[in-house]
Amino acid sequence: MAKAEETVLEIDLKALGHNYRFLRSKIKPETKFMAVVKAYAYGSDSVAIATYLQGLGIDYFSVAYVNEGVTLRKGGITTPILVLHPQKVHFKTLIENNLEPSIYSKAILSDFITVAKEMGKTNYPIHLKFNTGLNRLGFSVDELPEISTRINHQKTVQVIALLSHLAATEDANETDFTNLQLERFDAICQKADAMFKTKTIKHVLNTSGIINYAHAQHDMVRSGIGLYGYGNEPHVDDELQPVMTLKTIISQKHTIATGESVGYNRKYKSDHKTVTATLPLGHADGIGREYGHGKTYVLIHDKPAPIIGNVCMDMIMVDVTDIECEEGDEVEIFGKNLSANEFAETANTITYEILTGLSQRIKRVLIN
Repeated sequence: MAKAEETVLEIDLKALGHNYRFLRSKIKPETKFMAVVKAYAYGSDSVAIATYLQGLGIDYFSVAYVNEGVTLRKGGITTPILVLHPQKVHFKTLIENNLEPSIYSKAILSDFITVAKEMGKTNYPIHLKFNTGLNRLGFSVDELPEISTRINHQKTVQVIALLSHLAATEDANETDFTNLQLERFDAICQKADAMFKTKTIKHVLNTSGIINYAHAQHDMVRSGIGLYGYGNEPHVDDELQPVMTLKTIISQKHTIATGESVGYNRKYKSDHKTVTATLPLGHADGIGREYGHGKTYVLIHDKPAPIIGNVCMDMIMVDVTDIECEEGDEVEIFGKNLSANEFAETANTITYEILTGLSQRIKRVLIN
């Protein structure tokens, strides 16, 4: 791969394929696989990721919002796409782009049927989402008789899938709660099968669910973070490969005398002669101020260089006193050699946040 000459996010498609095959190996061959590509495919490039996975025969994609699904359709994706949190104002666009909505409330169900009927649709596919304990979105089991009656007495939409969302599949301390959620979902599915006129796809497992609760895979599983190289548990991370590597270069070096300060508000004051390097990225790129003050480091020639002082909007400064380096040398923020997990933990946050928070002004580069 080429040496970085600017701030870039490398997207390794070979690593993506490895992760997909690893996760697939944990489920039955006949179980469908849904790739979660919301939030620019976890901060990468949703069209590039989806195109590659479509070539590998992925069964489904899911996104959070309708505009994300439209982007995929415009990018040539023909595989079914589930919209996890559709809004009424976008229903017409959703239908025009052959997207499938996750219907989570009586109001949303009624509004969607109205729009689909106005557009002349018959048996338009929908997924019904049930709340089994995350308490975020979803019907309650008690609403099942009412919504099944509503659906069975019309021909505009057709329920093709039932889903729920698990809260803590990666947490060994929450095994009892996860099993309770799975039991609730099984009970809902049994009741729904008796009430609806069509066989439905059931899907509930996320990445950690695939690893820890594969017995509950039903007809389809959903994976997001695992596809991008992170499994929420160290032993799983060892089996996965990071898809994204954030790199930049050294713009300038400075020698700071004892007592001098670095950056805004003079938040770093040197107590010894210090050599610093300025890097061309900052909190406008998703590297927040919480990563400053020596808590977080980057890699320069495989050696750790702590971020010092306040992170600026477009720049960060790092301590390279003990590192032989020059202006223009490559810097790894996180990725192949420094895990995004480790990077995120220094700021008391999670991998999801650092990945999805990467600015779209960072150049994306596909490799492999």
